[in-house]
Amino acid sequence: MTEALQIRPIRAEDFPAWKPLWDGYNAFYGRESETALAPEITRVTWERFLDPHEPVFALVAEAGGEILGLTHYLFHRSTTRVESTCYLQDLFTAGPARGRGVGRALILGVYEQAEAAGVKRVYWQTQESNAAGRALYDKVARHAGFIVYGHDL
Repeated sequence: MTEALQIRPIRAEDFPAWKPLWDGYNAFYGRESETALAPEITRVTWERFLDPHEPVFALVAEAGGEILGLTHYLFHRSTTRVESTCYLQDLFTAGPARGRGVGRALILGVYEQAEAAGVKRVYWQTQESNAAGRALYDKVARHAGFIVYGHDL
Protein backbone atom coordinates (compact mmCIF):
# COMPACT_ATOMS: atom_id res chain seq x y z
CA MET A 1 0.00 0.00 0.00
CA THR A 2 1.58 3.24 -1.08
CA GLU A 3 -1.29 5.39 0.20
CA ALA A 4 -1.96 5.78 3.90
CA LEU A 5 -4.47 3.36 5.36
CA GLN A 6 -7.55 5.01 6.83
CA ILE A 7 -9.96 3.28 9.20
CA ARG A 8 -13.38 4.90 9.11
CA PRO A 9 -17.06 4.20 9.73
CA ILE A 10 -18.92 2.70 6.83
CA ARG A 11 -21.01 4.98 4.60
CA ALA A 12 -24.07 4.23 2.48
CA GLU A 13 -22.09 4.63 -0.73
CA ASP A 14 -19.64 1.89 0.38
CA PHE A 15 -22.10 -0.93 -0.33
CA PRO A 16 -20.68 -1.91 -3.78
CA ALA A 17 -17.17 -2.26 -2.28
CA TRP A 18 -18.34 -3.77 1.03
CA LYS A 19 -20.51 -6.51 -0.49
CA PRO A 20 -17.68 -8.51 -2.16
CA LEU A 21 -15.70 -8.40 1.10
CA TRP A 22 -18.79 -9.53 3.03
CA ASP A 23 -19.26 -12.37 0.54
CA GLY A 24 -15.59 -13.33 0.90
CA TYR A 25 -15.86 -13.32 4.67
CA ASN A 26 -18.91 -15.56 4.56
CA ALA A 27 -17.26 -17.91 2.05
CA PHE A 28 -14.25 -18.22 4.39
CA TYR A 29 -16.62 -19.57 7.05
CA GLY A 30 -18.41 -21.91 4.63
CA ARG A 31 -21.43 -19.74 3.98
CA GLU A 32 -21.61 -19.84 0.18
CA SER A 33 -23.60 -21.57 -2.57
CA GLU A 34 -26.23 -23.77 -0.88
CA THR A 35 -25.19 -22.61 2.62
CA ALA A 36 -25.04 -18.90 1.79
CA LEU A 37 -26.81 -16.41 3.99
CA ALA A 38 -30.22 -15.39 2.76
CA PRO A 39 -30.16 -12.05 0.91
CA GLU A 40 -32.54 -10.72 3.60
CA ILE A 41 -29.80 -11.18 6.24
CA THR A 42 -27.31 -9.17 4.20
CA ARG A 43 -29.90 -6.45 3.54
CA VAL A 44 -30.89 -6.13 7.20
CA THR A 45 -27.27 -6.27 8.36
CA TRP A 46 -26.36 -3.43 5.99
CA GLU A 47 -29.36 -1.36 7.12
CA ARG A 48 -28.37 -1.83 10.77
CA PHE A 49 -24.94 -0.30 10.14
CA LEU A 50 -26.60 2.87 8.90
CA ASP A 51 -29.30 3.09 11.58
CA PRO A 52 -28.21 5.35 14.45
CA HIS A 53 -30.58 3.50 16.81
CA GLU A 54 -28.87 0.14 16.27
CA PRO A 55 -25.94 -1.01 18.46
CA VAL A 56 -24.30 -2.68 15.42
CA PHE A 57 -21.46 -0.84 13.70
CA ALA A 58 -19.06 -1.26 10.79
CA LEU A 59 -15.63 0.12 9.99
CA VAL A 60 -13.73 -0.19 6.74
CA ALA A 61 -10.06 0.08 5.89
CA GLU A 62 -9.44 2.30 2.89
CA ALA A 63 -6.33 3.23 0.95
CA GLY A 64 -6.16 5.08 -2.34
CA GLY A 65 -9.95 5.16 -2.58
CA GLU A 66 -10.16 1.34 -2.35
CA ILE A 67 -11.83 -0.50 0.52
CA LEU A 68 -9.44 -3.26 1.60
CA GLY A 69 -11.13 -4.68 4.68
CA LEU A 70 -14.11 -4.58 6.98
CA THR A 71 -15.00 -5.16 10.59
CA HIS A 72 -18.38 -5.30 12.28
CA TYR A 73 -18.90 -4.95 16.00
CA LEU A 74 -21.63 -4.40 18.52
CA PHE A 75 -21.99 -3.17 22.06
CA HIS A 76 -24.04 -5.15 24.56
CA ARG A 77 -24.70 -5.53 28.28
CA SER A 78 -22.84 -8.06 30.36
CA THR A 79 -23.47 -9.81 33.64
CA THR A 80 -19.80 -9.42 34.61
CA ARG A 81 -19.40 -5.68 34.04
CA VAL A 82 -21.31 -2.51 34.78
CA GLU A 83 -20.39 -0.91 31.46
CA SER A 84 -21.24 -2.47 28.12
CA THR A 85 -18.81 -4.75 26.35
CA CYS A 86 -17.89 -4.95 22.68
CA TYR A 87 -18.14 -8.02 20.50
CA LEU A 88 -16.04 -7.81 17.35
CA GLN A 89 -18.18 -10.08 15.20
CA ASP A 90 -16.65 -9.98 11.72
CA LEU A 91 -13.19 -9.14 10.38
CA PHE A 92 -12.05 -9.61 6.79
CA THR A 93 -9.25 -8.32 4.58
CA ALA A 94 -9.19 -8.56 0.78
CA GLY A 95 -6.75 -11.21 -0.40
CA PRO A 96 -4.24 -8.87 -2.08
CA ALA A 97 -4.07 -6.68 1.05
CA ARG A 98 -3.40 -9.50 3.54
CA GLY A 99 -0.22 -9.36 5.57
CA ARG A 100 -0.02 -5.58 5.22
CA GLY A 101 -1.50 -4.50 8.55
CA VAL A 102 -5.12 -4.08 7.49
CA GLY A 103 -6.54 -6.58 9.99
CA ARG A 104 -4.52 -5.13 12.85
CA ALA A 105 -5.58 -1.60 11.93
CA LEU A 106 -9.24 -2.64 11.88
CA ILE A 107 -8.97 -4.30 15.30
CA LEU A 108 -7.27 -1.20 16.70
CA GLY A 109 -10.06 0.87 15.13
CA VAL A 110 -12.63 -1.17 17.06
CA TYR A 111 -10.57 -0.68 20.23
CA GLU A 112 -10.70 3.09 19.65
CA GLN A 113 -14.47 3.07 19.06
CA ALA A 114 -15.03 0.96 22.16
CA GLU A 115 -12.87 3.20 24.32
CA ALA A 116 -14.70 6.29 23.04
CA ALA A 117 -17.98 4.61 24.05
CA GLY A 118 -16.72 3.92 27.58
CA VAL A 119 -16.32 0.20 26.91
CA LYS A 120 -13.39 -1.52 28.59
CA ARG A 121 -13.49 -4.95 26.92
CA VAL A 122 -13.48 -6.10 23.29
CA TYR A 123 -13.70 -9.81 22.51
CA TRP A 124 -14.20 -12.05 19.50
CA GLN A 125 -14.08 -15.65 18.38
CA THR A 126 -12.60 -17.49 15.43
CA GLN A 127 -12.31 -21.02 14.21
CA GLU A 128 -9.50 -23.03 15.76
CA SER A 129 -8.16 -23.73 12.26
CA ASN A 130 -7.79 -20.01 11.37
CA ALA A 131 -4.01 -20.04 11.81
CA ALA A 132 -3.33 -16.75 10.00
CA GLY A 133 -5.99 -14.90 11.97
CA ARG A 134 -4.89 -16.42 15.26
CA ALA A 135 -1.28 -15.36 14.64
CA LEU A 136 -2.50 -11.76 14.52
CA TYR A 137 -4.98 -12.14 17.38
CA ASP A 138 -2.27 -13.49 19.67
CA LYS A 139 -0.41 -10.18 19.17
CA VAL A 140 -3.32 -7.83 19.87
CA ALA A 141 -5.36 -9.71 22.48
CA ARG A 142 -5.26 -12.56 24.97
CA HIS A 143 -6.83 -15.94 24.30
CA ALA A 144 -9.04 -16.61 27.31
CA GLY A 145 -9.25 -20.37 26.75
CA PHE A 146 -13.00 -20.54 26.19
CA ILE A 147 -14.64 -23.02 23.85
CA VAL A 148 -17.74 -21.68 22.11
CA TYR A 149 -20.98 -23.67 21.90
CA GLY A 150 -24.05 -22.75 19.93
CA HIS A 151 -27.49 -24.09 19.17
CA ASP A 152 -29.80 -22.76 16.49
CA LEU A 153 -33.50 -22.84 17.31
